[in-house]
Order: sequence, then C-alpha cells, then structure tokens
Amino acid sequence: MDYNYDPIPLPPREALSMQESRERAKAYYEFIRTRHSVRHFSDKPVERGIIEACVRAAGTAPSGANHQPWHFACVSDPATKREIRIAAEKEEREFYGGKAGDEWLKDLQELGTDAQKPFLETAPWLIGIFAERYGFDDNGEKRKNYYMPESVGIATGFLINALHEAGLSTLTHTPNPMKFLNEILHRPSNERPYILLVVGHAADDAMIPRAATCKKPLETIASFIEA
Repeated sequence: MDYNYDPIPLPPREALSMQESRERAKAYYEFIRTRHSVRHFSDKPVERGIIEACVRAAGTAPSGANHQPWHFACVSDPATKREIRIAAEKEEREFYGGKAGDEWLKDLQELGTDAQKPFLETAPWLIGIFAERYGFDDNGEKRKNYYMPESVGIATGFLINALHEAGLSTLTHTPNPMKFLNEILHRPSNERPYILLVVGHAADDAMIPRAATCKKPLETIASFIEA
C-alpha cells in the first residue's frame, strides 16, 4: 500500500447538466429498485473474472483513514461450500430452535425461512466478507483501524450493487455466530466474519415475498432542510 498523502488532482469526471444529472439519478433508481435478495439460485456457473471485477469495485469504497479494513474470501469450490453449509445449518438449527427469540422468529416466519440453507451449495459463489479489527504496519506492529463496521458495510453495499449491475442475484446470509468461517476459509483472528454473501443467477422459478417490494416512502426515510 502506498500511503503517500501528498495531494494529487481529482481524476476528471464527465460534466453533466442539471437535467442529465436528474435523468441519471432517476434511471439509477429504476435500475436498483429491481434488486431483491433471493433464496432460490440456479447452479449456472459464473466466471471468476466477473467476481473479481465486482470485488475490485467494492475495494474502491471509502474507509476510515483509507485503511480499507476488509477481506473478501470468494469460494466456488464445492467441498468448501459443503463444509460451510454444514457449519451454517448447525448454527441455524439453534437459532430457529429458540435462540432468536419469539419476536424475531415470528417475523422470519412471514418470510418462510428455516434452518435448511441449500442455496449455500447451489449458488456458484459464496463470498465471506470479513472486517479487519486491526492491521499491521510494515514493521509488523498493530495498526488501529477506524470506523471498521461502517467502512465494511459501505464496501459490502458497493459489492452488492456491482453484482446486480453484472446481472447476478445475491443474498446476505448471517448465521450467528459465524466464527466457523475463519477456520474454514483460513482467515486470521484479527478478522471478524461480517456477512456471508451468496452470489449467482436466480433460479427460473425463484420467488420473493410480496413484502420485499414494499419500501418506505421518501417522506418517511428522508427529510430536507433547504434555504
């Protein structure tokens, strides 16, 4: 990493008129509103190059002091995916067995989910997203990371959007706890599993809950203070 903080010119961007900017913003909204989490995946393969390009996009996300405290462990190996499924379903059985609490389980019942996670093997790729609690400098000394959850969350959003742009579907899977991912994916103890992202093509007969198409209106999620 080059941590030379001497300023350089901002890379040029296309200048847009107000109308062009408005049109692009609206077009992006119409595009991104078609993104939905899916739980039914096709086993249609996805080439590694597509995943690499999307991870590169995720790596451009802003982060505290530019420390980029993330790691993306990308898995297509069937044996490893099988191992992850077995470990995840073990945690999920405890979760759905009562660990989650009555209110949470009631909400999940509306989605029709349970402890069985076949998509962890069906989907061509799993991406274990890890948050780096701390890093190391060139001398091997610990280096503090700043705003780690926020930084990794933003990078994850970049990744999901990039995968959607590539025509792929995703599911943010978060078995609790996820410490088994460190062992299976050979990640060090200074990294905490953040999300297990399931990636691939949606099955031809994939369904989503009707509620997933209902989003809060603008006046609920935003306020404007103008001159």
